[in-house]
Amino acid sequence: MAAGSRIAVREFPGDPGRRRPRVVTSRRAERRGHGPRGPILPPEVPRWRSRSADFDVAALEAFAEIDQHWHARLVHLDLAVDMVPRMRLRPGETWPEEVVADGDVPLARLVPAGVDRSGQPTRARLVLFRKPLARRAPDGDDLRDLIYSVLVELVSQHLEISPDDVEAGPDDA
Repeated sequence: MAAGSRIAVREFPGDPGRRRPRVVTSRRAERRGHGPRGPILPPEVPRWRSRSADFDVAALEAFAEIDQHWHARLVHLDLAVDMVPRMRLRPGETWPEEVVADGDVPLARLVPAGVDRSGQPTRARLVLFRKPLARRAPDGDDLRDLIYSVLVELVSQHLEISPDDVEAGPDDA
């Protein structure tokens, strides 16, 4: 191998059809624009987190910013994350007010308090759909900002106030 070169040339026995030696490069992983695959940190390292765990952290951070201003009125509200929405839009229909969507794709939903199938009371909850939200944000900061803006919309519907009032806090409302 030449000094400073990333290309190594080796003869491979049993390759009689080749006229020249096969070239083996360390750039193989980058073929067709693909870089190294897999996480940089292995799962055994304490700092490692899965993508879903990263999403959960971003959702909690975004909700905490809203909750610090409206905690007294959001005590009976739960936050949930679902991987994908389990609802579809029929042709000719539009999403109801409690669904925040990007076109035909729902991003989050406000589920009002009610009664479940067994007759037990349920609390109101905000449900974020992880896959649609993650696909619309190129990096972690953008994802957190997108989650924050979606949560502001849902909290404003829950509290029946404008999204600007949710962001400003109760002192200015």
